[in-house]
Amino acid sequence: MAKEKKSVDEKLSEALEMEFEPVQEVETSIVKKENNLPISKKKMGKDLQLDYNQVRGNIKNLISTGKDAIDGILNVAVESDAPRAYEVASQMIKTVSEMNKDLIELHQKMKNITKEEIEINSTTNNSIYVGSTRDLQDLINQSRSAKKALQNYDDSLDVEAEIINDN
Repeated sequence: MAKEKKSVDEKLSEALEMEFEPVQEVETSIVKKENNLPISKKKMGKDLQLDYNQVRGNIKNLISTGKDAIDGILNVAVESDAPRAYEVASQMIKTVSEMNKDLIELHQKMKNITKEEIEINSTTNNSIYVGSTRDLQDLINQSRSAKKALQNYDDSLDVEAEIINDN
């Protein structure tokens, strides 16, 4: 008797005592997606400014509310002389100071974001210098060039003086 080779699916069906149901293959096709940007740069800039103003307003409102809460809890702490009231007051002061730091960080982040946008629009042109390194050094270091010119001028005067003396 020759043993028939069984597929993996048949072996699993037999081991699990279940009937194998093959999955029907579905035809798929590739659809080219249009390159539509969800938000234009101009709209994104407006949204960024609106979000910035909203977050800034929220933080300022929280700071104002925190100041009022600090005033209230300090009055309670002074009247009751309870250590817990002073502890709560110190926590409120800490929270308000952290909100102030958050406001400053918000300004810094906004400044960095707008700085990046400005840098993206800048153009860099590369320049190529054609000439000797000596000429380039003379262009870069003007004081060195001026000293050399004076020295060369002095040397030429010495040569002219010797020629005149020989005649």
